[in-house]
Amino acid sequence: MISWAYIYEHPGTDPVADRYVIERDGQRTLLIPIPDPSVAPQVAEQLVADGVRLIELCGGFGAVDAAAVTSAVGDRVPVGHVTFAVDAAAGVVAYGEAFEAATSG
Repeated sequence: MISWAYIYEHPGTDPVADRYVIERDGQRTLLIPIPDPSVAPQVAEQLVADGVRLIELCGGFGAVDAAAVTSAVGDRVPVGHVTFAVDAAAGVVAYGEAFEAATSG
């Protein structure tokens, strides 16, 4: 079975206890929430150790956080980073502001 993982930020979550796994037709998809981007490199390293063959990062990750994940796994697996088209910029900003408002204090 081939495995890949999608990592996204969701405050207050546990990357192990709160993950969601889908297994069908020889493929395992892991949806991994993390409480903060700073834990993503360690989570990614563990995923690779567990046999994950590809990691995709949510578009909410900044370039520095995405680079930290890529550095942590080295050339062992590819790391993708979702990006948004230019015409989605206003929606991305609005979502970011709503996320900050909902998760701060």
